[in-house]
Amino acid sequence: MIRTIFRIVAGALWLMGRVTGRTYNEMNIIVYYFLIPYSWLLMLDVIFGFHYCAIVGGIFYFLFWLAVKNFRLFCDDLFKLSEMFLNSFNKYGSNYVASSVWICVAVPVIIYGALIYFMIQ
Repeated sequence: MIRTIFRIVAGALWLMGRVTGRTYNEMNIIVYYFLIPYSWLLMLDVIFGFHYCAIVGGIFYFLFWLAVKNFRLFCDDLFKLSEMFLNSFNKYGSNYVASSVWICVAVPVIIYGALIYFMIQ
């Protein structure tokens, strides 16, 4: 089951990269470090009834975009760091695939669930 989820997510990131002209590493960073966190900021704004989170996040992302000279190289470097982080769980009996699914799929789903719960309250 974990390998299947990993393959689906990795395949979707690869396909999005092909469609947009980005590499797998770039799509991985764009989705997990930009799109998902920004969607959480938007949801927090809905929960709290203001737009400060989205505005501050948008300004941060804009300034970041201006500061990074080589986005592909940045993504490759950050992806390698992310791999190292996920592989650090190997000493606890995990592996890259399982850690990826737990941290990159399960945790975001739990966060989305909590945010959606508070949005409908």
